[in-house]
Amino acid sequence: MMKLSICALALLAGAGQVHATDAADAADTGLAPANQLRAGFYAVSYDSRADDVTGPFTPAGINLSLRSVRTPYFAYARRLSAHWELELAAGVPPTTHTVGKGPARLGSIPFDGQVVATARWFSPTLLLNYRLGREGDALRPYAGLGVNYTAFFERDSTPAGDAVNGGPTRISLSRSIGPAATAGLSYRLTPAVSMIASYSRVRVNSHYQSDTAGIVRTTNIRFNPAAWVLAVGYAF
Repeated sequence: MMKLSICALALLAGAGQVHATDAADAADTGLAPANQLRAGFYAVSYDSRADDVTGPFTPAGINLSLRSVRTPYFAYARRLSAHWELELAAGVPPTTHTVGKGPARLGSIPFDGQVVATARWFSPTLLLNYRLGREGDALRPYAGLGVNYTAFFERDSTPAGDAVNGGPTRISLSRSIGPAATAGLSYRLTPAVSMIASYSRVRVNSHYQSDTAGIVRTTNIRFNPAAWVLAVGYAF
């Protein structure tokens, strides 16, 4: 949490400097509402990488992968100047399915391609965005950098996961703090309503651990999520 606070303060400190922009920015200051609420959909895919699972009675080559998810998207954007905005984005926590990757079977038990665990995650991202063009333009591209915080909950082993592990299994995933980047377009339909489309990449790394009657198996997962967003924004 300390790292998250430091990153957030750094973003806010940088945001505090954007008011000292050029004269054109100053002339545009009163032309747009200061706040915008956004709602739409996330389509999240993972370019995941994981170390092979290690632990007692664990064959070599046991690995994990993740299935893509979709979830509702919500964000609040605060206009700082004609070109700068601060955005806090999050989605409804989706259920992500962890899939076995490796041998087709472990003994007589199917493994490769089987959903062995599920988890939900809460993953807000704070971004400082720079918007191209001028305040009166309908179409404005933007790009931003920021910080992401991800916490996992409702972490469960599936019946297939229990079978592979040899009994009822508890799952844990550590929290993650990492950099985030985004690029997008906003198109103003009315003075208050805009359409927004964006693409974002976030670094999410987590330590995965399973515990089956005291037999602990571990790996490190680099989720590498990529998120496409299509949303409607309302300015006020």
